[in-house]
Amino acid sequence: MTSATTSIAIADAPRRISWAAMGPFIALAMVLLIGTMLNSNFATATNLTNVVTRSAFIAIIAVGATFVISSRCLDLSVGSMMAFVTGIMILTMNRLEPSMGANAIFVGAFVGLLVGAACGLLNGLIVTVGKIEPFIATLGTMGIFRALITWMSDGGSIPMARALREPYRPVYFGDVLGVPVPVAITLAVALVGAFILYRTKYGRRCMAVGSNADVARFSGVSVIKVRTIAFVIQGLCVAIAAICYIPRLGAATPTTGQLWELQVITAVVIGGTLLRGGRARIWGTIAGALILELIANLMVLSNMVSEYLVAAVQGVIIILAMLAHRFTK
Repeated sequence: MTSATTSIAIADAPRRISWAAMGPFIALAMVLLIGTMLNSNFATATNLTNVVTRSAFIAIIAVGATFVISSRCLDLSVGSMMAFVTGIMILTMNRLEPSMGANAIFVGAFVGLLVGAACGLLNGLIVTVGKIEPFIATLGTMGIFRALITWMSDGGSIPMARALREPYRPVYFGDVLGVPVPVAITLAVALVGAFILYRTKYGRRCMAVGSNADVARFSGVSVIKVRTIAFVIQGLCVAIAAICYIPRLGAATPTTGQLWELQVITAVVIGGTLLRGGRARIWGTIAGALILELIANLMVLSNMVSEYLVAAVQGVIIILAMLAHRFTK
């Protein structure tokens, strides 16, 4: 058989369905089906819209976590970083509001992006240049960020200026062509993340580093640069989530983003990204975030379990997801 004939045969061969890639979406469909069967209020447009909107924060941060985890690292500081970035943004907007009015929101958002990127860069340099295990490094910065927001708020809260609440409100409560703004922002972040991860040289290098850092290094890939950029992307995603989150409650507190690192990692793992690196699925991550929020909503809506036990259920989910990864390896 000639090479041309072989090429035609390969082109004509039916593509096999990747059930591993489809897994998160099948699970999402099953959760929707089971929820509809268990509670008539679950599948209402109002409830599903609220659930999807609330899942936006975790989904946006989880997109950044997909880069970090695919490079075989881990960031446990995202929840504390979220609280810290939110506090900095509100303090900046409150300080500028008397002179700039509603324009202070744009400056605050820009400052939030800078602070988020700086926090991600700090994590990245500690891990790559300092050569400290990501688990230990981000565990340390998690404590630092949480302590800083507690100190900034004096153990209380940092409320947004009243004059800014109304002009900022549409960022969470508004919509674009019927799509809630946080959902639209999540889709935009996911599209950009998917393009970078699947269509750029950096994305290929990121997964190569996660698959085998030594081989990637011998191939001329800068492991330090790739992993540091992944942490910076994570910080930017945290800042984008903070921009969407502020108008929801209008304040930053020491408990903002608490246990979000658990939800973020769970969403990424459910989505099919390997914790040991080398494989990443952006859209699976988005599906994972939706699954978590839908399950939590169904449990509370149907009085299956106390809302205080939702985190425990999420912990069980990540353990089951890891077991599934191990058995299907």
